[in-house]
Amino acid sequence: MPRLARLDAPGIVQHIIIRGIERRKVFVDDKDRDNLLDRLSDLLPATNTACYAWALLPNHAHFLFRSGEAGLANLMGRLLTWYAGKKGEDGKRKELSIPRVG
Repeated sequence: MPRLARLDAPGIVQHIIIRGIERRKVFVDDKDRDNLLDRLSDLLPATNTACYAWALLPNHAHFLFRSGEAGLANLMGRLLTWYAGKKGEDGKRKELSIPRVG
């Protein structure tokens, strides 16, 4: 049964989880984690989103966001699309497990 759509209203604090497909690694090394956090630091002001906490584990990550006017779908789409492309450029395609928001 499909899950219900996430409520994505501006100003709501939400716990977001991204996971690797089939529990595969999302982050291979510290460079992967740093790249994601650097991109996130660019996108947060651009989307007027606040990030209160994060935890980056090898096969998943947790974030606590307060969404801006653009909503979290905009932020996460831009972040994860960029990250998947970056991993492909680095030659890590065989290890790439495009995250999904859970």
